[in-house]
Order: sequence, then structure tokens, then C-alpha cells
Amino acid sequence: MELGTRAVHVFNEPFGEGSWPLSVPLVQSSAFAFDSAAELADAMAGPDGRYVYGRRGNPTVRALEQTLAALEGGEGAIAFASGMGAISGVLLALLRPGDRVVAQSCLYGGTHAVLTDLAERYGIEVVRISGDDPAELEAAAVHPATRLLVLETIANPTGRVPDLPGLLAAARALGVTSLVDNSLASPVLCRPLELGADVVVHSTTKYLSGHSDVLGGAAVFADGALRRRVWPRTVELGACADPFAAWLTLRGLPTLPLRMREHCANAAALAERLAARPEVTAVHHPWRPDHPTYDTARKVLAAGGGLLSFELAGGREAGRAFIERVRLAKLALSLGGVETLVAHPASTSHRELDAGALRAAGIVPGLVRMSAGIEDVEDLWSDVEQALSRPEQALSRPEQGLSRPEQALPRPERALS
Repeated sequence: MELGTRAVHVFNEPFGEGSWPLSVPLVQSSAFAFDSAAELADAMAGPDGRYVYGRRGNPTVRALEQTLAALEGGEGAIAFASGMGAISGVLLALLRPGDRVVAQSCLYGGTHAVLTDLAERYGIEVVRISGDDPAELEAAAVHPATRLLVLETIANPTGRVPDLPGLLAAARALGVTSLVDNSLASPVLCRPLELGADVVVHSTTKYLSGHSDVLGGAAVFADGALRRRVWPRTVELGACADPFAAWLTLRGLPTLPLRMREHCANAAALAERLAARPEVTAVHHPWRPDHPTYDTARKVLAAGGGLLSFELAGGREAGRAFIERVRLAKLALSLGGVETLVAHPASTSHRELDAGALRAAGIVPGLVRMSAGIEDVEDLWSDVEQALSRPEQALSRPEQGLSRPEQALPRPERALS
């Protein structure tokens, strides 16, 4: 069954004799009653038993877990309250004091912060690699305490794509567990478990739900035994998914392939036009031939993704002017929703990184990140073009040329710290 079909036909439990609802019901219950103490005790033994307590499982949440496992090609999944909950839950379950982690240098800032905290608190050593060459992993993993490889399918915000086939094969040969954050690609563009990954994590807030109304995360496992190993730790951590958030994510999943098609097409078109502008010194999009990981991206990804970033000749001030000048696009955190968003990574998503780490991740002061939505691309380009053409007027926010009702509403000044 193709992914588009699987996304529509989500997993659902029977509802009465011989029938079931077409949409997954929202079961907003924190606990479930039993007839006997023995049945209750038996239900608490693992992640797939009868429902006991919301932190340990819920019918709506389990439907999401089963659907995500099917989309990624895994044996099972665990849903979390956020993407960082998923990453933290897996890391805390798999790592012990003194372990070594090999991590891609251009990871998301939140993941970088968690690894830094684990290193400081528990003596976990973190070794950074570019992700371009499996030999880097082989050199780093000679240490007997190497336990985990951490990668991102598409790095945020530079669009670097690691050599997943080579790195994951090397990790498996070395006996190192591999974790891949697939949030920016979604299973539509890449399924890392099929390339040899052990765990795939998602911020379901992003493309999976796709409508900027959900906070959630998930981990999908290639092996059921690894999922059962991680599950008790995540129950103790308490970062369980909320049923309503799971229900909203399930509501968004059937249109995921359609939305990704538009996200990718718009991002590619905007990247092409931005590259021709004199104000722009560099454009980062995985499927542009001038991107440093272009050849790898063409092998790994079904399309270039909906995220792009670009560097402005005027540096930090030009970046500030641009993100305050856009009108159709919105200045906001997050990505992957149907609307186009812009952000300044150095002061937002990657603010946890010091100057050296920012350089290693390829983030310069004038870098602007854009999450391409599904709007008409000509409308998006008109907005980008006017923001580039008159950056010196960004802070005054002139109203001419705008026909939308919100044009007269004042917007607060925003400063990049």
C-alpha cells in the first residue's frame, strides 16, 4: 500500500458490533475502570495492553502511534507531548553516565541543548561530526562507550542532508544505535528506518499535523524490543501525548502527501528566484545544485522539502529588516504549517548555541529561515520581493499597497537579541 493511501486510512479500533467510525474518536479520559485487580495489574505490564491510565496509553493516542509506525515502516511508536519530549525521552532511556554520543554538528538548537546538558550533568561525551562521511563515525566510534548516533534528515535551517545510507550502515556494523530526526522531511520525503535507522523522531507539531494548532512529538522504532525498552522510561518522564493533540494530528495526516507536494514546490520556486536577487548572497535548499549536500539529498529525499534559508548581504540588520517587512508571510517560530513563516535562527531556534557552535552549524548573522506554506507562489514571491526591495522602511511599516483588513492594525516592534 502506498504512503498516500496509508495516510488516509489511519488505524482505528472497532466501535460496537461490526462497525467503526470513519474518523478516530477522541477519548478524553484520564483513567479506565476494570472489573478485577488481576486484570488491572496485567494491563500495566507493557505498552500494548488494555488502557489503564492516560500516561500509559489511550485509544486515540494509540491510533496515532500505530498510524505513524505504518507511515515510517516501523514496528511501533510512542507519542509524546512535544518533539523535544520525544528526543529527551529516547536519550534519557538509552544513555547512561559515561556513554559517548556521536552527533551531527548542525542539529536543531533544542537537541544541541539537551546533549550539552547531559554532558554537563552526567558526563556523557558528545562528539560532533559533519555527517558527510561514514569514516567520521568510524573514527569517533572506536571508543568502547559509544552508544548512540544522532542525525537529522534535513538540518534546520541550512538544509544539509547527511549521508544517511552510509552512516546508518556504519552504525549498524559498529553496534551503535541510531536516532534520526525526520521532522523536516516527513515520511513523504524520506523513511530513515528503511535506510537502517533504529529510531526516528518527529515533532508532530510540524508537517505531520500541518496546521499550527498542535504541540506533539513521536518516536518510531524499527524493533519492538527497543520500543519496549524505551517505553517505561517515557512513562516515568511523564511527557505523554494529550489525546486531543493526538486527535488533531490524526485529522491532519490524510492530507500530508498533498501538503508536502505544495510545500516542496513553493520552496523550490522561492529558492530559485531568491538566488537571482542582488541582495541575497547565498541560498540554502537541499535540491539546489549549488548546495553542498545536493548529491546526497537527491539520493535520500523524494523532494527538496519545504524549508529554505538565505543570507542577506546587509547581515543582521538586513535580516531584521526583511523579517519585519514581510506581510503575507508571518514572523513566528515553528514551521511546517500551511502558512509561510520567517524567522531569524541565530536569535530564536538556535539561540542556545554559542558563536562557535553557530559557525559549525553554518548559521551566519544575516541568515533568514523561511518555511514555505501552501499559498499561491506568485503571492508569496510578491511579498518576498517587496520585503527585499525596501528593507530600509521595515521598521516604519507603511500601509500603502495593502488591501487586507489587518493592514491598519499596529504591530509591535521586534528586536533580535
